[in-house]
Amino acid sequence: MSLAEYPGGVELATAIGFVDRMPAGRDAAAVLPAGMQEEARLLSAMGFSKPLISRSAARALENGTTLEAELLAGGGINEATYFEALAGMLGIPFLAAIEPDHVQDIPGADTQLAQPRLIRLHLPSRPPVTAIVPSLGTLETFRETLAHNPQMRDAHVATSPSALKAALWHAGRVRRLRETVSRLFDTAPHYSARVTFWGRQGFYAGLILCGSLSLIAVFPFLLTFVLHIPLTVLFLAALAIRMSAFFRLRRPAHAAAQNAPAGPRPVYSVFVALYHEAHMVPQLVRMLDRLEWPRSRLDIKFICEADDVATLHALSRQTLGPEYEVVEVPPALPRTKPKALSYALPAARGEYLVIYDAEDRPHPGQLEEAWRAFSANGKGLACLQAPLVIDNARVSWISALFALEYSALFRGLLPLLAATSMPMPLGGTSNHFRTEILKRCGGWDPYNVTEDADLGMRLFRLGYRCGVLTRPTIEDAPTRIKGWSGQRSRWFKGWLQTWLVMMRQPRRLLGELGLPAFAMFQVLIGGLILSSLAHPLLIAYVIHSAWVMAASGIQSLGPMVLTLFVLDMLNIFGSYAVFIALGRATMAPEERRKVGWRWVLTGFYWLLMSAAAWRAFAELLSDPFAWNKTAHQPSGNPG
Repeated sequence: MSLAEYPGGVELATAIGFVDRMPAGRDAAAVLPAGMQEEARLLSAMGFSKPLISRSAARALENGTTLEAELLAGGGINEATYFEALAGMLGIPFLAAIEPDHVQDIPGADTQLAQPRLIRLHLPSRPPVTAIVPSLGTLETFRETLAHNPQMRDAHVATSPSALKAALWHAGRVRRLRETVSRLFDTAPHYSARVTFWGRQGFYAGLILCGSLSLIAVFPFLLTFVLHIPLTVLFLAALAIRMSAFFRLRRPAHAAAQNAPAGPRPVYSVFVALYHEAHMVPQLVRMLDRLEWPRSRLDIKFICEADDVATLHALSRQTLGPEYEVVEVPPALPRTKPKALSYALPAARGEYLVIYDAEDRPHPGQLEEAWRAFSANGKGLACLQAPLVIDNARVSWISALFALEYSALFRGLLPLLAATSMPMPLGGTSNHFRTEILKRCGGWDPYNVTEDADLGMRLFRLGYRCGVLTRPTIEDAPTRIKGWSGQRSRWFKGWLQTWLVMMRQPRRLLGELGLPAFAMFQVLIGGLILSSLAHPLLIAYVIHSAWVMAASGIQSLGPMVLTLFVLDMLNIFGSYAVFIALGRATMAPEERRKVGWRWVLTGFYWLLMSAAAWRAFAELLSDPFAWNKTAHQPSGNPG
């Protein structure tokens, strides 16, 4: 029904001052839909001012929401007072807080965390009642129902969305935690890293280890050749892929601008997992407040460990808008970021969901770009990765090389993988998902310490694609070897977990991926791990061969040894060269100035990566789920 067909519609638009806000030439009768007219009448009867109703109506029309949603999102009214007023209009009691012990934690209750409407309460002094969150849009209908059935008043109480969710979070915490930790393992164990060596993997690993040790003792030179040849092939394949990414940059890009989709913007969930990040909270809130997205369509969740008192206290000191919510995760093993994210996933309200870290400074328009990209592509596009750009490259040589590495990965290699429809190991932050697909695929694996790479590969196995964005997220890299080493060893350990999970059933994996993607996976994940572990050994082989040639002449090596020597030289120095070239080619001039001359330390940086890989291999056997926390500091350039 149009406003013109609704009695008094045009008069209402004029009365609340909305006609004065319309663009010239527009008819007042075409402005307010009938449902919004009724909302405006009720809000006016409740005592809200005409200018406030008018501003809320303008935002509701622009965002495709309701007057009530915009009024609450504006943050200018007290939520409890508002819903208490609605309860008074219905003539039912209002509960400002709900005792969690009174909540009936029934199957499906977690759906109310995303859309809080009602829960069942068992009170000690009266029969069970239903606690509802009244809505302005259904107020008159429910009031008429109560008028015709007065006995229903005794069976209902009203509450606010925040009170309902707070009670549900607490009442279902034990059950929800158990489901979070075990869901993926119980429903799809072949995707879970809970068991490090699955089936015959442990047997084969032991067999290879024993065989290698035996060959070292009896035929050391034979083992050198047996291992050397596949490593050389992997090195060459990785080099070729990065060279392809480099030469792809030389071709002019013709990315068409994507128009905004028709219709209102959807709800967008923003998840931020925080652990011992109290000092990062003020900067983080400032950055999230800058996101260019209607506040009534944002669902921002800070996900914290319940025993992280300092971070929770820091959040309580912030003035957070109604779009923010703090989720407390009960402390339990494994203590990982993916476990925290999976715990909060049932409460995601958004059609899309993005992950940020505590130190992130996302481009304000990143959500807009992601929405347009998702809308322009089919449902097969499950995830979009925003580029991560390091801002503190000037601080130390570690952060400079880290910046070079990230530039090559996020602005060189990942766009190549996306363009060629290859499996993509996601970064740990700024992943934008279709929420429905994320839930359907099982969410994050609580036991995988690089949940990002694991999820990217799993999405591809299940038939979905990943893409890339252009609007970046700014981060600061570790500046000291100790912090960098802890982070990098965790990444290597997670890549080892991912490789073991994927390779539990190689034939099945080959069928799911196809031969090109299967080979790409082996190079990107398996090749990265093996080449990092073997890098010092290859350097030692090159040095030994060069020493032999210097002492006895080139003819003393023999054709096979000489061939491997030449290929090793090409692999090592070619890899260094393309690492530097790809990283610098994808950087802006200011970024290259920050890195300066420190790219000459690439060889030493790669040796540190090898040390981190060996540390990860040891941790995989001794403590596979330990999360090496990376310390962060507020940026000196938060803008």
